[in-house]
Amino acid sequence: MVALQIPAHYGYTMLSATALPFITNLFLGGPVMAARKKFDVQYPNLYATPGHHKHADEFNRVQRGHQNLFESLPHVISMILVGGLKYPLFCAACGVLYSLGSYLFLVGYSDTKLDVKMARYKKGGGLKWIGILGAFGACCVASYSFI
Repeated sequence: MVALQIPAHYGYTMLSATALPFITNLFLGGPVMAARKKFDVQYPNLYATPGHHKHADEFNRVQRGHQNLFESLPHVISMILVGGLKYPLFCAACGVLYSLGSYLFLVGYSDTKLDVKMARYKKGGGLKWIGILGAFGACCVASYSFI
């Protein structure tokens, strides 16, 4: 049996896996609310319907930038918390990169002057992948060390 000991600085890991994603979600929700008003996309529609909403693509790019956070968030939180048992400050930094990259992903993706295929990475959205891959590596190493 392996006894777990919470390392020094693990509090930073917990903050980057809990409070920081919550705050990031709030920052990503703001542009969606503004886009709902600007492009007249009413609830309960998650996305605007092309042909029905005049500015469907513009709104959907903002909404898509926000929704992208939720596609990887549960996995990233888990990897940060597990990896942080061995590498707390590194995993806290991964959480910061993930959250910052998620915000920049939205900023790029919602910019209609940019090509939709690469817009999400043109303004720094790739930082999120550095955070994800760093947390993944730390999680794998930490998990292996407990075998």
